[in-house]
Amino acid sequence: MKTKVYIDGSEGTTGLRINERFTGRDDIEVLKIDSELRKDPAERKKFINASDVTFLCLPDAAAIEAVGLIDKDNDHTVIIDASTAHRTEKDWAYGLPELGKDFRERIATSNRIANPGCYASGFLMDVYPLIKEGFIKTDYPVCVNALSGYSGAGKKAIALYEAEDKRNDLYAPRMYALSQKHKHLKEMKAIAGLECEPLFVPVVDDYYCGMIVTFPIFTNLMTKKYSPEDVHKMFTEFFAGEQFIKVMPFGSEEELGNFFHANEFAGRDDAKIYVTGNEDRILVTSIFDNLGKGASGAAIQCMNIRLGLPEETGLCI
Repeated sequence: MKTKVYIDGSEGTTGLRINERFTGRDDIEVLKIDSELRKDPAERKKFINASDVTFLCLPDAAAIEAVGLIDKDNDHTVIIDASTAHRTEKDWAYGLPELGKDFRERIATSNRIANPGCYASGFLMDVYPLIKEGFIKTDYPVCVNALSGYSGAGKKAIALYEAEDKRNDLYAPRMYALSQKHKHLKEMKAIAGLECEPLFVPVVDDYYCGMIVTFPIFTNLMTKKYSPEDVHKMFTEFFAGEQFIKVMPFGSEEELGNFFHANEFAGRDDAKIYVTGNEDRILVTSIFDNLGKGASGAAIQCMNIRLGLPEETGLCI
């Protein structure tokens, strides 16, 4: 029997990519709502409760509303929420299974799964292992830099970037979230177990998709003096056996001419991590597609885990 899937918010970038990944899958039946009724609460309620899995690709308020449409006696519909609304709620599984056995087990057994934010995914790939393995303390003054394509900026921003008469300033990288109130900060702090929110410097640039997130570390602020080789060894062991997060061989950045390209994994659903630097300063850098491992690919990976399927089913890695 096919798994019935409903995508609430199927016309946004995350919903469209999820639909794309389901093309050719004979184990999935995507329930299609009439486009004129896609915002009608009664019609949405019908589709959500008829589904085995519902993806919420919505603003926070609409995602919260969607959860409220679930019948009280409905114990079968799995909700995978791509919004910010439930990422730090204790009753929701956090959808980054590579962070540990407990994360993967919660995803496998929960009917409520919060999909990570794209920036938060890269942040946690870079920072979480260092805290978990005791290389840095929870009070470390974390500062993270990130560069993303414009596809993660929402419909209005996408329309600006793709307009024929595009403003000249859109051709240049643009730093934003200057007030340090980015919506992903809450989950970054909570999931990583940090005592304070990190200093986060996001930049959007004039290309469609792909993301690079970098955590710079001063080695004299670590719990002891670690070398780049020490950090690389820890990351390699932490993510050993994972299909969707690959730690690249130490020194392999030389093969790229010592340049990293933020859109290198565009169109893919996995990520890669590099550890570079020297005895005083170390960089941990994750590269992935903000619509792949940063959104739609991660959501489908979580669905596959919840359904007991191979995690890579229908995904590009």
